[in-house]
Amino acid sequence: MTLTEDRAPARQVISAEERYADELAFLAAHDTGPRPPGWALTPRAVVTFICGSGDETLVGPTSKMKVAAKFVGERALVERCVVTLAGERGLLLVGEPGTAKSMLSELLSAAVCGTSALTVQGTAGTTEDAFRYGWNYALLLAQGPSPAALVDSPVLTAMRSGRVARVEEITRCLPEVQDALVSILSDRRVSVPELAGTEDAQVAAAPGFTVIATANLRDRGVSEMSAALKRRFNFETVDPISDAGAETALVRHQATAVVQRAGAAFGVDDAVLDALVTVFRDLRSGRSAEGWDVERPGTVMSTAEAVQVAASLGVAAAYLPSGDVLDLVPGHLLGVVRKDDPADHGRLLGYWDGPVRRRAEDGSAMWRRLWDLRENLR
Repeated sequence: MTLTEDRAPARQVISAEERYADELAFLAAHDTGPRPPGWALTPRAVVTFICGSGDETLVGPTSKMKVAAKFVGERALVERCVVTLAGERGLLLVGEPGTAKSMLSELLSAAVCGTSALTVQGTAGTTEDAFRYGWNYALLLAQGPSPAALVDSPVLTAMRSGRVARVEEITRCLPEVQDALVSILSDRRVSVPELAGTEDAQVAAAPGFTVIATANLRDRGVSEMSAALKRRFNFETVDPISDAGAETALVRHQATAVVQRAGAAFGVDDAVLDALVTVFRDLRSGRSAEGWDVERPGTVMSTAEAVQVAASLGVAAAYLPSGDVLDLVPGHLLGVVRKDDPADHGRLLGYWDGPVRRRAEDGSAMWRRLWDLRENLR
């Protein structure tokens, strides 16, 4: 998950390569060591870009900079991802929804090849053309099959230019569509039979080409990947954030950014955020911070969901102030847990009757107030 916003975006979302352009340019000049073919940065600089330089200020030829961390997770995970890409092997990031797989994919591709835009969003409606090529039908009808009429997919563009292609939620694609990647990752070429007899009948991958895909564990079985395709990827699991303090800091930062984009200042008290993140962590793990058992809901209590709730609290506090923002927490939590299984409503009530009540009895004013708001869960 991102921890920094280097510049205020003029759009709701800007790409990593635009947001962190200054850092990427600095690291390219700072580390002039060997780079794999087609890479914009050295592997070491890619890791530094994503994980940060810590307390060290890096000194470049004309400037110096302290690089901020952008991903909350193990450095070893990032290093393994970089090694996989340097070997031109496919990388598959798997994990629960909301664990920043897409963000890590974007950061990796931006640092490795300078763009994260060569992306295919996997859905049930994604076709094989999204991985191979299509046609400009006006030109096709007017001229017949020709290189000018060929429309490259993001994957084919990455192959031609030796860059990274991204496939989001690959298991949402139908299996026969997924398998278009098997030959691409094996043979590193795409045949265009319509152009047979010409030099354009086959597109070979330039050095540096590879694929980063993501898959949610909750989608397992939706469109299971074939064994052949799995063998073309190195799998890396992106786990939820383990440190409560780091997760709270991330939720605060990202929620603040959302509220600021909405034109207001973030006014949610730190104690409310701490309590909110505690609830998410307890329900996600099935165990409270004190060691009490908690019945886990079926829905995903991810960090990303916590950010959305915190942002909603911040927007409400800024534009619809009506007393204590803590009073809004139960209602927003109920909205989260009701997404998948109706029985999760009862599990949230059970959490209130367990850890929330026990913390209230231990004398915490914050948890006492939350316990008093139990009726808001009805």
